[in-house]
Amino acid sequence: MSDRTGIFAGDDPFDIARAWLEEARASEPNDPNAIALASVDADGLPDVRMVLLKDIDGQGLDGSFVFYTNYDSAKGRQIEASGKAAFVMHWKSLHRQIRVRGTVTREDGLQADAYYDSRALQSRLGAWASRQSQPLDARATLVAEAAKAGLRHGPRPARPPFWGGYRIIPSHLEFWADGAFRLHDRFQWTRDADAGWSVERLYP
Repeated sequence: MSDRTGIFAGDDPFDIARAWLEEARASEPNDPNAIALASVDADGLPDVRMVLLKDIDGQGLDGSFVFYTNYDSAKGRQIEASGKAAFVMHWKSLHRQIRVRGTVTREDGLQADAYYDSRALQSRLGAWASRQSQPLDARATLVAEAAKAGLRHGPRPARPPFWGGYRIIPSHLEFWADGAFRLHDRFQWTRDADAGWSVERLYP
């Protein structure tokens, strides 16, 4: 596409996404890797929450986006049931956003182990202590559970079997940048398993 130049230029959407995220690391005051992750419950009601994107893996048709959570959380249960999710990553400092929709698989192996081991000890123990999305009577109960987890698992806790990663494999990616007088730029990448990625400009 002749007018896909500048920040939109490139033959691989994951390279563009990585470049935008790297720019955001220098300009966003907090959590440049924050995404608003959407899933649906058993009744088809949408549910959205902020999580941190931890990896943009691979290229071409093998690329994916990875985040980590408790598999028994509301989002975990919803994703397991539907096998699908979407997210938007918005940077006010850059006046840009990326939208992603696709299917989801677990990242439950060595990569998940490595990320879990890289976290602060208290965060690792917190993963053991939190029954994420379940009712909690008081904060003191959570603090007590974290202390018990420390005694039970010690200074090098293993990754909990109910905690790990999800890998979003996009069917669609959209790159958006703010334009004067709301004449924004939008390019949608669509995945085809046989033909590869196709790109089209969308009306703002």
